[in-house]
Amino acid sequence: MTVSDTVKSARRAELLGIAADLFAERGLRTTTVRDIADAAGILSGSLYHHFDSKEAIADEILQSFLTDLFGRYRTIVAADLPARATLEALVVASCESFDRFNSAVAIYQAEAKQLSGTPRFAYIDEYAKEFRDLWYQVLRRGVADGSFRPELDVELVFRFLRDTVWVAVRWYKPGGRVPAEMLAQQYLTIVLDGLAVPNVGTADVPASIGNTQ
Repeated sequence: MTVSDTVKSARRAELLGIAADLFAERGLRTTTVRDIADAAGILSGSLYHHFDSKEAIADEILQSFLTDLFGRYRTIVAADLPARATLEALVVASCESFDRFNSAVAIYQAEAKQLSGTPRFAYIDEYAKEFRDLWYQVLRRGVADGSFRPELDVELVFRFLRDTVWVAVRWYKPGGRVPAEMLAQQYLTIVLDGLAVPNVGTADVPASIGNTQ
């Protein structure tokens, strides 16, 4: 790679970062090419030297995030760990993406449903199906081998895990007080081990609480 190519690649990455932050903050629909160019300190026409459209920018941002995330997921599953360890590793990988691709995660959460209906972003539905199948298999395997409770409704558990893991991107701040690993471990403690200490405090609950008669 020549010096010119290196500079161009670095500039392209910088523009993608600027666009990702704007898309995450303002939304894909309301952010214009001019907004991105202004934030980058260039003319709108100059942006087209790197990307042919706003959609092309969003496409590259999402593709990079999803390729990385699912590469990690597939590696975890291929390791053939016990079901609980696999689930733990999947949650950790998901939370780590909040640091690695924070704006891209936010864009995906806000825009995926609408974008998936367009030909350019058809891969979003494909990844969503793989995500569902992958997590379903882990949950079912855990129920089958006794790692997880036998009465679990796998569909409800999948929805709960999916929604509660990814909603954290709305408030999580990379480099903030709570690092991604701590976020994942706190989440796993609550989900897998429960919030309350077993048999502590239950005997002291007044009989009148909950008694409506």
